Amino acid sequence: MTEEEQNKSVDPYASLKDNVGQILHNVIDPEIGLDIMTMGLVYNVDFEEDENTILVVMTLTTRGCPFGPMITQNVSDLLQDEYPDKDIHIHMVWEPKWSVDMINDEGKAQLGMI
Repeated sequence: MTEEEQNKSVDPYASLKDNVGQILHNVIDPEIGLDIMTMGLVYNVDFEEDENTILVVMTLTTRGCPFGPMITQNVSDLLQDEYPDKDIHIHMVWEPKWSVDMINDEGKAQLGMI
């Protein structure tokens, strides 16, 4: 059994969640120039079957991020385009507080941090 098959047997929505993560790589934080997944701004993606809802738990670089409304709108628009039959809910959290340490190695390399 492949790892993907094992994930599906444990979580029947693993493929959907993985696809959502791939889609979110298209949402760029214009201030930093990296996508929100690479930056570590997305903490969790879930699917609530009983409510037919894709739930994205995420944060921003700061509470006062001037691009926050645009970023969350892009998340919502891209997911609604891909999943028009599902509700999209973005849950903004401030804990844990985002830091540059949350940027993955690929992003750090792009920014010249490593």
